[in-house]
Amino acid sequence: MLWKEKRPEVTQKVSEAAAQGDRSENAEYIYGKRQLREIDQRIRFLAKRLDDLKIVETHPPQTNTVFFGAWVTLINDAGEEITFRIVGADEFDTDPAYISVDAPLARAMIGKRVDEEVVVERQRDDSAPRVLRLDTSTEVNCYVIDQIHYE
Repeated sequence: MLWKEKRPEVTQKVSEAAAQGDRSENAEYIYGKRQLREIDQRIRFLAKRLDDLKIVETHPPQTNTVFFGAWVTLINDAGEEITFRIVGADEFDTDPAYISVDAPLARAMIGKRVDEEVVVERQRDDSAPRVLRLDTSTEVNCYVIDQIHYE
């Protein structure tokens, strides 16, 4: 999207602004150039990340243990089931079932097996990042691993 849509659109706006004359006082031109620098910076960052990424195509030898890529079903103290997939930091999205391997809950689950308890200590600060609507009134959230499976 950045390379094929956003950058050509901003480039066109910068060209139009440049055609208006004095560039030093042209806010549209200055803002457009700043946008182009930010887009180019993001493209360079993503290109470097692509070189470092590794596709994990195999399942771990112990499929009864939580590892990267696992779908994990947890049961909280209230008996509610919650299912997550542990994905890479660059891979998680707005899909509520995906959590980053760097998330506190994911770090607490790694290496656990079915029926083991997972404890996540939380800060009481409401501005702290949240892991999918965990109860903010408690300092510790406990879960029990119900299921583990890999695709």
